[in-house]
Amino acid sequence: MTTQTLEPLTIQNLNGDHFMDTLLSPEQEDLLKQAREVLGDLREILAETTASQEDRTALVDSISQLDDLFLLVIAGEFNAGKSAFINALLGQELQTEGVTPTTAQIYQLKFGEKTEQIPGDRGVWVQTAPVDMLRKITIVDTPGTNAIHREHEALTSEFIPRSDLVLFITSADRPFTESERTFLEQIREWGKKIVLVINKVDILTEEADVQKVIAFVTESARNLIGEVSGVYPVSAKQAQKAKAGQPQLWDPSGFGPLEGYIQETLDDNGRFRLKLLNPLGVGNKLVSKQLDTAEADLDSLAEDQQLLTDIESQTTFYNDDMQRNFKARLGEIDNELYAMEKRGNDFFDEMIRITRIPDLVRSSQFEKAFKEKVVQDTPNRIEKRVNELIDWMVEQDLRQWTAVSDHLSKRKIDEESRIIGSGGPKEGTLAYDRQRLIDSIGLASQKAVESYDREKEALELSDAARAAVIGTGLTGVAGATGIGLGIMGAVQVVTFLDVTGIIAGLSLATIGALILPARKRRAKRDLEEKLQNLRTKLVSSLTDQFQREMKRSAQRVEDTIAPFSRFVRSETEKYSKQQERLEEIEAHIQGLQAHLQIEGVPE
Repeated sequence: MTTQTLEPLTIQNLNGDHFMDTLLSPEQEDLLKQAREVLGDLREILAETTASQEDRTALVDSISQLDDLFLLVIAGEFNAGKSAFINALLGQELQTEGVTPTTAQIYQLKFGEKTEQIPGDRGVWVQTAPVDMLRKITIVDTPGTNAIHREHEALTSEFIPRSDLVLFITSADRPFTESERTFLEQIREWGKKIVLVINKVDILTEEADVQKVIAFVTESARNLIGEVSGVYPVSAKQAQKAKAGQPQLWDPSGFGPLEGYIQETLDDNGRFRLKLLNPLGVGNKLVSKQLDTAEADLDSLAEDQQLLTDIESQTTFYNDDMQRNFKARLGEIDNELYAMEKRGNDFFDEMIRITRIPDLVRSSQFEKAFKEKVVQDTPNRIEKRVNELIDWMVEQDLRQWTAVSDHLSKRKIDEESRIIGSGGPKEGTLAYDRQRLIDSIGLASQKAVESYDREKEALELSDAARAAVIGTGLTGVAGATGIGLGIMGAVQVVTFLDVTGIIAGLSLATIGALILPARKRRAKRDLEEKLQNLRTKLVSSLTDQFQREMKRSAQRVEDTIAPFSRFVRSETEKYSKQQERLEEIEAHIQGLQAHLQIEGVPE
């Protein structure tokens, strides 16, 4: 029995250095051009993302593989007979066989005029041999997926993204083990074309047992990775013997259908299709992975935007509540002055009349009675109201800062709960930049709360209100130290009656009919004007100061969260554009894949 070989390429480098030394049809050239362009676009956008260096390297390697020979990777557990299978496939005993992990290195089998092993990079050896099949493809013989040489298993995993076709060898005596399942899942993630080979079927004496193993492997593979390109039961040992001079073992070996599949699949057109599907599969996987990342980042940014919206909404409600409560507190101060005015009018009605002339003559007694019955403790009560108002403003400002700080702290905890491991997010990632900004805002809020001097804030507000009263010119007390004294000064300017001179020149009837009513009206008007002026100035001063404090408080919060707000807006725009570009690339890649997989590519 002679080895079945593949037809050579139309034009090729006999040293086996380049795959694309084949004459391509116009449609093939167009597909190759499109593949290079879309993968180049993906490479550019990955450079702008947080894609790992491993993923970027995998894409670059897969693009460069377009210019290399077709890469056929042989994978499976040790003792599944991978080396024996390769030797049977090539018709030469190139790889060492044994019952222990004999392939301790990764071997790349390439065409060469003589058989030799050449050490390569990172523990990868090059095995050359004058075998026609190797003119068209490079075969990679990997260590077992369950071998003790874990560093070689890692290298094997690196070859998977670069492979154009994977022949996965499992053994009939222990098919589809756990380590094989794990490894096949990794292959599935890269979207590779997989052919399953069940080796050592010759150890099964009953055909029914062979069929059971085939059914088990087929069903298990489909459940794990979906559709596979084929499942082939073979005996590499029998195939080797058949090619070595025992042709009667060829049909029982099952190698004929497998070699026929390989020859049909890896003709010029088939190799071209698989060669393009390889980097497109890598690209599609990386696009999907990056889209998941972008979607997760946009979701997180949406939560950040909701956080900012909550703070803005909270600030709006806070301002509304403050304005409403402030007016209510001003109303309490207003009521004190109106009550004083009413008592003043009642007092004048009672005191400024003919029967009270003896009391009116004693102006000092009149003034004393005015203070006792009209003024009473109004200055103290108003000053108390103003101080309560000031304390309330200070307390609410502090409460607003605390609310913002608590809100941000909760967001920080939510972020940390999504971060796996103790190392936190990596520098340069969205999570890292977000956490850094939230930390800075939280620190600013914390400092604002901790350093908030309530007494100082209250004193500044009180001084401003008092200065406004003094500035009216009503107090007459240059050194007034409180609003209460200002009010006292205001009411002291009420004209108190001195009727001593009037009594000497006028009759009591004239005084009662003309003078006292006029003086009473004047006294009421005077008191009303002075209190109204005081009320206007005091309320205006407190309102202006309140509005300034509200703006100052809002501005401090806004200035603190402004960097984070800008960050959220800019990052949302950036990731939205990335998502849009990635979706366009994904659609292009999947379109090319569908064309190659379903319709094929005419030669």
